[in-house]
Amino acid sequence: MVSCGTRCSLKGTPFATPETVDIHPQAAPELASLAARLGEIEIAMLTTESAAGVLHSRPLRTLQMDAEGALWFMTTISSPKIGEIDEHRRVSLSYCRPVSETYVWACGITQILRDEAKARELWTPALRPWLAGGIDDPEVVLLKVTVEEAEYWDTQRRAVLPLYRAAHRSEHARIQNPPPSP
Repeated sequence: MVSCGTRCSLKGTPFATPETVDIHPQAAPELASLAARLGEIEIAMLTTESAAGVLHSRPLRTLQMDAEGALWFMTTISSPKIGEIDEHRRVSLSYCRPVSETYVWACGITQILRDEAKARELWTPALRPWLAGGIDDPEVVLLKVTVEEAEYWDTQRRAVLPLYRAAHRSEHARIQNPPPSP
C-alpha cells in the first residue's frame, strides 16, 4: 500500500497522461449534465460482481461517451472482469475529481464488442500499458456500458442527487461482431 499523504503524484504511471474523455453531444438532454461532469475524469473505477458475490473494482480509462450516453472502454477478452460480466451484466462506475469536487456514480448494462473501426476510433497511446499488443491484438475487445442510472455528490448541498435514470432496462448479447462490410 502506498501512502500519498495529502498529495499523490501519478507522474511516471499510466494514469499520469492528461487526457479528457471524448464526449459527444447528447441526443437526450437529460444526459448532458452527466456528460459535462465526466468530460475531464478519464479514469473510472469499474465494479463487477463475481459468481461468488464478491465485488471487484479496478480502474479503466473511459474513452468515449457517445451521443446515446453509452460509455466506451477497451480491455482484453481474457480479463477476469469479462468472466464476471458474463455472470452479472450490470456494473457500477465511480468517477472522482477532487480538485473540482466532482464525484459521479453510474450503473449500466455491459456489452462486449469486436469492432475494428470503433477500436481504431477510440485507440489512444495511453492504453498501451494495459494493451501492449495494441488494437491489432486479438485479445482486445470493446466494453460498452449503457448507462441506466447516474448520480452525483453536490458538495454545496452535501447530498447525492440524481443525474439520469433510464426509462427502461435491457439486457444485451455478450459479444457482438459488426455486420460484414458489403
